[in-house]
Amino acid sequence: MPNMNDTLEIAQTVDPKLHALRSKLQDEQLDAWLMTDLANIRWTTGFSGSNAVLLLTKESAWLFTDGRYAEQVKAEVKNAIPVITQDGFLEELKTGKYPLGTRVGFQADKLPFATVEKLRKELPDIELVPKTGVYDDLIVVKTFEELEKIKAAVAITDKVFQKLLEILSPNITEREVAAEISYWNKRFGAERDAFEPIVASGPRAALPHARASEKFIQNNSLVVIDMGCVVEGYCSDQTRTVAVGKISTAMRQAYETVLEAHLLGIREARVGMMAKELDGVVRNFLAERGYGEAFSHALGHSVGLQVHEVPTIGRKTDMRLPAGCVITIEPGVYIPNEFGVRIEDMVYLTEAGAQPLPSAPKHLIEL
Repeated sequence: MPNMNDTLEIAQTVDPKLHALRSKLQDEQLDAWLMTDLANIRWTTGFSGSNAVLLLTKESAWLFTDGRYAEQVKAEVKNAIPVITQDGFLEELKTGKYPLGTRVGFQADKLPFATVEKLRKELPDIELVPKTGVYDDLIVVKTFEELEKIKAAVAITDKVFQKLLEILSPNITEREVAAEISYWNKRFGAERDAFEPIVASGPRAALPHARASEKFIQNNSLVVIDMGCVVEGYCSDQTRTVAVGKISTAMRQAYETVLEAHLLGIREARVGMMAKELDGVVRNFLAERGYGEAFSHALGHSVGLQVHEVPTIGRKTDMRLPAGCVITIEPGVYIPNEFGVRIEDMVYLTEAGAQPLPSAPKHLIEL
């Protein structure tokens, strides 16, 4: 039995997020959760630091971090007891102060194997139970407050896109455009980029996840720009394809087809449908137009504290889309060694259908 001392503080708060996680404790026949994913911890407690481990038992919760965050954790966390440790959370657990019980669940995809082995060695009386997807059904439905933060991030992304239209030309490199995105994100109030911006022109636009290069924007080509930012922890994710110079008939036709596919995806998205069903609707449309092999990735994904959350809107995703989720619709056409097109927006799914979050124009912009 753990040696509980009189100085251990117990958090007896009634919190809906902690309650949901405790319900999962009961469902999984566990005594405690050991959470290590920073985005999940932020969702649960509000803590935004870069070092955190959350221990949740049936009666209390503790958040372990280091001295850098001593003041921050007190300001941000109201539903767990902050524990400042310079030697790491494992040393704290070894003290025996915490009522771990006998079965502790941990995030198997978020805790390094070496750490798991060390835990097993140092806590031999505890059965460590690997779990995945613990938060999937909890974070997929966004609250009003979460949605407002996402909308604020989208609004900044739209403003950044307008700035890019002022500079896009054959006289600037892809990497310089990417740097402008990062600069304007912060100038307009974002915490940071949601991910490394994708800027690709000419044949490089046929690479769905191309990294911005030192190459100049190619004249008479399509430029794919995929970008997002973070506001109060929540992400935006938007892609636009812009024509620089005169483009070919094939490029124009591909753009119009992708735009049709994008709008179709928004119209067809509905509460309760399988994610793979929505992907299939758009994928079949592109195949009928002759672009079946040119659409090589999933139609979209959920967005929140992480830019890629569950569910993926893909061919094999059986998860049903719930009311209140925020997902992307991002069909693309990629012709190797020639050009690429992608249009992406975020939508909020309601019983009345998918509501696009306000975004930049989708018609073909020619510079």
